[in-house]
Amino acid sequence: MRLQSLTLVAAGAALLAPTAPVTAPQQQPRAQTRAEPAHTEPARPAPVRADRFRADRFRADRFRLGRARPKPAARQEGAVRAAELLARVRECVPVSHGRYRSDAAAPADIPVCGTRDVVFWKADMDIDCDGQPGTRCNHRTDRSYTAATAYPQSDGRPLDAERLPYIVVPAASRLWDHRAHGVRGGSVAAVVHGDRVRYAVVGDTGPRDIIGEASYAAAEALGIDPDPHTGGTPSGVTYIVFKGSRVTPIEDGTAAALTGERLARRFARGD
Repeated sequence: MRLQSLTLVAAGAALLAPTAPVTAPQQQPRAQTRAEPAHTEPARPAPVRADRFRADRFRADRFRLGRARPKPAARQEGAVRAAELLARVRECVPVSHGRYRSDAAAPADIPVCGTRDVVFWKADMDIDCDGQPGTRCNHRTDRSYTAATAYPQSDGRPLDAERLPYIVVPAASRLWDHRAHGVRGGSVAAVVHGDRVRYAVVGDTGPRDIIGEASYAAAEALGIDPDPHTGGTPSGVTYIVFKGSRVTPIEDGTAAALTGERLARRFARGD
């Protein structure tokens, strides 16, 4: 029948027709619903300041290249106790050819004593304000002020009594010549008063027959009144000078303290 033929023809045409590729429908991003928890970013560390980072890196580079060294831990004066040093200078073997006075009108009863490593004496402390003039050491504050010291700084100027702890030794004489015992400008001394130990350099010379004097700064460090007119103390000060020692430059008070502490510890141990 014709109807059946037409149906068969249509079916054959459908089989012969090219088929178009089937594409899946494009998936749309799913909208976030209230039921879903909002996505949260993980906590971030606090930002580092750029200038601090640069400074830290610069310091690290300097250490790496050897252009800087870590600062040493602060070392405190007085690590060697006063009692330890006084025990080592209890007995006196005189090295002076006589005795000194503490003041012009005082009796001559102070010998300079010696051991293998040090010379020492026990006396008063007068205040030496000589050297560079300052607000506390000058012609107005000290009637015997002199703008010079026996041993100058590395730049040729006198020492600064207000800033540098130094002691005074008697000028060389037949009574005692400090140079013959390894004592000179810049030699290191431990000065003991009460329970305090402070370190100084030999910085000036005084009268040939008087002993017991130190700078404004040395007295102040020991807790002694440093006023050049009314200060000082009449007794109780022990001066211990290490033979053959020397600080260069002489005005380096920090070097004097470090060297003095090392020598004092060795002396206290009896090395």
